[in-house]
Amino acid sequence: MGSGGGVGEETDMTAPLHFITFEGGEGGGKSTQVGLLRSRLEGEGFEVVLTREPGGSERGEKIREFILSGQGKPYGAFAEAVLFSAARIDHLRETIIPALQRGAIVICDRFADSTRAYQGILGEIEPEVISALERAAIGENRPTLTIILDIPPEIGLARANARREGVGGAVDRFEGEDMEFHRNLRRAFLDIAKQEPERCRVIAADRAPEIVAQEIWQVVSKWLSPKEGESGKDRKQGSQYG
Repeated sequence: MGSGGGVGEETDMTAPLHFITFEGGEGGGKSTQVGLLRSRLEGEGFEVVLTREPGGSERGEKIREFILSGQGKPYGAFAEAVLFSAARIDHLRETIIPALQRGAIVICDRFADSTRAYQGILGEIEPEVISALERAAIGENRPTLTIILDIPPEIGLARANARREGVGGAVDRFEGEDMEFHRNLRRAFLDIAKQEPERCRVIAADRAPEIVAQEIWQVVSKWLSPKEGESGKDRKQGSQYG
């Protein structure tokens, strides 16, 4: 690929068939669940690439550090959205698209829906602007399954605080927002799920991790079954990106 322009301008790929994203508010257990799903899929014989946003590539991780440290907040929601989009372009080029081309299943902890929710809906950026950024950043390289882990913010933030205290970490840019922000964030993700029911599945995340994981597996295995009648090895050989 060339070095200029967005991913959407540089590739004629159709939407990935094996690109799963996890979304939702803080403390929903995304990191736990993406790891459990990867293990389950690998046990079934699939190659799995686990990644995250912001980040997922060398340059993306540098932008992640800048944003989550709060250094981008003074510049406003639009500037943050542009930074997320820049990180996403590099992430797609360096990590996601190469993995899909070799037939792997990609699981990403957050993707474009987080920009819609955090900067678009809560940052009050016009939907047309967010859509334009999204088209430039990802083009047709969109997830075909999104798991939204839904949790009341009071529970989610309590979990996030407990986790952070356990490792001695600092409050990041978004965890530090007030409760009303997080209630609105929850509604934003649920609205996205209502707008795109074919792609999005909402899973109640205020339950034991193993129960949540089993429900996610039921969704993912059903999602795979219409497309896959063969083993993970056969599936890789038959990938449209090979």
